[in-house]
Amino acid sequence: MIPVVSFVAWSGTGKTTYLEKLVAELKGRGLRVAVLKHDAHEFEVDKPGKDSWRFTQAGADVTIVASATHAAILENRPVSAEELAARVTGVDLILTEGYKHGPWPKVGVNRAATGKGLPLPAEECLAVVTDAPPDTNTPCFPLDDPAPMAEFLISRVLN
Repeated sequence: MIPVVSFVAWSGTGKTTYLEKLVAELKGRGLRVAVLKHDAHEFEVDKPGKDSWRFTQAGADVTIVASATHAAILENRPVSAEELAARVTGVDLILTEGYKHGPWPKVGVNRAATGKGLPLPAEECLAVVTDAPPDTNTPCFPLDDPAPMAEFLISRVLN
């Protein structure tokens, strides 16, 4: 079973930027990492007119595009985050961006300048990433340096 950890925050807090740095840090330590991103809006992977788009338009329930270096499976139906994570193989850790109501341990991300705070109580989080002084007993890590979080995930989640 591959461990999954969700990074949760309000939109505009900097989750993507932080996760970019964290993924690079974990990769630098030799880990294989998958990222599962929640998108609250409809997103478009297929380009109109391309073959995969045409297959989807024709009614394909699943469209798979593969090359020598990339592959994408387009599910043309709702798929739960749990089902998607269960399909991932060949990695040491799965990080999600979002899924604050999902079943996995959560790391709350807070940027003081947004004034929004955390999307759930710090006590419900495995850890908190913030640029503000923490007011919790939950382990806290700096927003501008992913190295301590990488160490925490390796020691606490992977071991």
